[in-house]
Amino acid sequence: MIDIEVLHRVSDTLAARKKADPDSSYVSSLYQKGTDAICKKVAEEAAETIMAAKDKDMLHLVWEVTDLWFHSMVLLAHNGLSVDDVLAEFRRREGVSGIDEKKSRTA
Repeated sequence: MIDIEVLHRVSDTLAARKKADPDSSYVSSLYQKGTDAICKKVAEEAAETIMAAKDKDMLHLVWEVTDLWFHSMVLLAHNGLSVDDVLAEFRRREGVSGIDEKKSRTA
Protein backbone atom coordinates (compact mmCIF):
# COMPACT_ATOMS: atom_id res chain seq x y z
CA MET A 1 0.00 0.00 0.00
CA ILE A 2 1.32 3.44 -0.93
CA ASP A 3 2.18 5.88 1.81
CA ILE A 4 -0.41 8.49 0.82
CA GLU A 5 1.29 10.94 3.16
CA VAL A 6 4.20 11.25 0.73
CA LEU A 7 1.75 12.75 -1.77
CA HIS A 8 0.55 15.19 0.89
CA ARG A 9 4.14 16.18 1.72
CA VAL A 10 4.93 16.75 -1.96
CA SER A 11 1.70 18.74 -2.32
CA ASP A 12 2.66 20.90 0.67
CA THR A 13 6.12 21.47 -0.78
CA LEU A 14 4.65 22.47 -4.15
CA ALA A 15 2.40 25.02 -2.44
CA ALA A 16 5.36 26.42 -0.51
CA ARG A 17 7.42 26.74 -3.70
CA LYS A 18 4.97 29.35 -5.03
CA LYS A 19 6.80 31.91 -2.89
CA ALA A 20 10.30 30.61 -3.63
CA ASP A 21 12.90 32.32 -5.76
CA PRO A 22 12.62 30.95 -9.33
CA ASP A 23 16.41 30.98 -9.57
CA SER A 24 16.67 28.52 -6.69
CA SER A 25 13.55 26.38 -7.25
CA TYR A 26 12.70 24.35 -10.32
CA VAL A 27 9.02 24.30 -9.34
CA SER A 28 8.93 28.04 -8.74
CA SER A 29 10.51 28.57 -12.15
CA LEU A 30 7.73 26.47 -13.71
CA TYR A 31 5.08 28.51 -11.88
CA GLN A 32 6.70 31.70 -13.17
CA LYS A 33 6.67 30.41 -16.75
CA GLY A 34 2.94 29.78 -16.49
CA THR A 35 0.32 27.26 -17.48
CA ASP A 36 1.60 26.61 -21.01
CA ALA A 37 5.07 25.65 -19.77
CA ILE A 38 3.66 23.41 -17.06
CA CYS A 39 1.30 21.73 -19.55
CA LYS A 40 4.24 21.17 -21.88
CA LYS A 41 6.10 19.36 -19.08
CA VAL A 42 3.04 17.20 -18.33
CA ALA A 43 2.76 16.29 -22.02
CA GLU A 44 6.48 15.53 -22.22
CA GLU A 45 6.31 13.26 -19.18
CA ALA A 46 3.19 11.53 -20.55
CA ALA A 47 5.03 10.81 -23.81
CA GLU A 48 8.05 9.47 -21.92
CA THR A 49 5.72 7.27 -19.85
CA ILE A 50 4.21 5.83 -23.01
CA MET A 51 7.64 5.15 -24.52
CA ALA A 52 8.83 3.37 -21.36
CA ALA A 53 5.69 1.22 -21.35
CA LYS A 54 6.09 0.33 -25.04
CA ASP A 55 9.74 -0.57 -24.38
CA LYS A 56 8.57 -2.81 -21.52
CA ASP A 57 11.19 -1.16 -19.28
CA MET A 58 9.43 -1.46 -15.92
CA LEU A 59 11.94 0.54 -13.86
CA HIS A 60 11.96 3.33 -16.43
CA LEU A 61 8.15 3.19 -16.49
CA VAL A 62 8.01 3.76 -12.73
CA TRP A 63 10.43 6.69 -13.04
CA GLU A 64 8.39 8.28 -15.81
CA VAL A 65 5.05 7.80 -14.06
CA THR A 66 6.59 9.44 -11.00
CA ASP A 67 7.67 12.39 -13.17
CA LEU A 68 4.18 12.51 -14.72
CA TRP A 69 2.48 12.51 -11.33
CA PHE A 70 4.89 15.15 -10.04
CA HIS A 71 4.33 17.52 -12.95
CA SER A 72 0.58 16.88 -12.80
CA MET A 73 0.71 17.89 -9.14
CA VAL A 74 2.59 21.06 -10.14
CA LEU A 75 -0.22 21.80 -12.61
CA LEU A 76 -2.82 21.21 -9.89
CA ALA A 77 -1.01 23.49 -7.43
CA HIS A 78 -0.59 26.17 -10.08
CA ASN A 79 -4.37 26.15 -10.39
CA GLY A 80 -5.04 26.22 -6.66
CA LEU A 81 -5.80 22.50 -6.41
CA SER A 82 -4.04 19.67 -4.60
CA VAL A 83 -3.74 15.94 -4.39
CA ASP A 84 -6.73 16.00 -2.03
CA ASP A 85 -8.95 17.20 -4.88
CA VAL A 86 -7.87 14.25 -7.00
CA LEU A 87 -8.26 11.82 -4.11
CA ALA A 88 -11.79 13.12 -3.50
CA GLU A 89 -12.62 12.47 -7.15
CA PHE A 90 -11.19 8.94 -6.90
CA ARG A 91 -13.39 8.37 -3.85
CA ARG A 92 -16.42 9.66 -5.77
CA ARG A 93 -15.71 7.31 -8.66
CA GLU A 94 -14.88 4.26 -6.55
CA GLY A 95 -17.29 1.45 -7.29
CA VAL A 96 -18.80 3.26 -10.28
CA SER A 97 -18.54 1.70 -13.71
CA GLY A 98 -16.19 3.63 -15.94
CA ILE A 99 -18.85 3.61 -18.64
CA ASP A 100 -21.47 5.01 -16.26
CA GLU A 101 -19.07 7.61 -14.86
CA LYS A 102 -18.15 8.86 -18.33
CA LYS A 103 -21.84 9.08 -19.32
CA SER A 104 -22.55 11.15 -16.19
CA ARG A 105 -20.03 13.77 -17.33
CA THR A 106 -21.60 14.19 -20.78
CA ALA A 107 -25.21 14.27 -19.61
